[in-house]
Amino acid sequence: MGEVQTIEVRLAPAHAGWRLDRALADAVPTLSRERLKVLTKAGALESERGAVRDPAIKVRGDERFTLALPAPEPAHNEAQDIPLVVVHEDDHLLVVDKPAGLVVHPAAGNRDGTLVNALLHHCAGSLSGIGGVARPGIVHRIDKDTSGLLLVAKTDRAHEGLAKQFADHSIERRYLAIVAGTPTMASGTVDAPLARSPHDRKKVAIVEAARGKRAVTHWRTLERLREAALVECRLETGRTHQVRVHMASIGHPLLGDPVYGRIRKGHRDVLKELGFERQALHAARLGFTHPITKDRLSFDSALPPDMQELFKRLGV
Repeated sequence: MGEVQTIEVRLAPAHAGWRLDRALADAVPTLSRERLKVLTKAGALESERGAVRDPAIKVRGDERFTLALPAPEPAHNEAQDIPLVVVHEDDHLLVVDKPAGLVVHPAAGNRDGTLVNALLHHCAGSLSGIGGVARPGIVHRIDKDTSGLLLVAKTDRAHEGLAKQFADHSIERRYLAIVAGTPTMASGTVDAPLARSPHDRKKVAIVEAARGKRAVTHWRTLERLREAALVECRLETGRTHQVRVHMASIGHPLLGDPVYGRIRKGHRDVLKELGFERQALHAARLGFTHPITKDRLSFDSALPPDMQELFKRLGV
């Protein structure tokens, strides 16, 4: 356990009538409301009259509190010096352009060499702690073999704010995919609920609404290729394998997808010649409201070299 840091918190007159936890979250922008609730109930908050343990009480406004904030516990995962392409970074969050092949989060079989290991090294000393642990807040994930933009929280408050935006679908996410076949329509929408396949737990499948979570993908054709197409997929929701399953469901699976795709012989030869061994999917745009500054931010990532080469080879 590290040293306890004491923070002086001053509530403004405008906070009068607010719940204590809400007022504290507004006054201490690096800590989430949930974290402040836990600390208050644990006796870490004191007013001029003594300890305050009820996060639901209404405040008078123009009050002073002292918060005893334990130093974040170190993360269990090892920090590793793995190269990262950082597109944006500030005190609260960062945007990373992830290469294909990099696992996002440690799990059984992938305890190290992941994006989290790389972030722990990159952010050494600048993580204020998510839920009391000095770790990066992974608010969304992209598959190991998908490349592109990923948003990471560095503070508890940023993590909470970004998670809310993902939950209410206000995050802009656009993917570029090279799919098999040429869609007959210029654009379309797939609105089909997804859940783990009852036949194979490693796969995701379209299921009845009562069994799955709503998933919506808006797609449009950008370029017609040789028995293939470059499409843009805008995610209204962000479910596991959403683009891969939805595009396969309309007869246009992603090229190189080993799970949901059926590779035509002509494509198989091209993929083999190029050594292309992943689904042709790239997270190309990420837009969101900064949870602290409230600025609207948007970032773009160009098609990676392997997908550019595949695109050229399939050009009409």
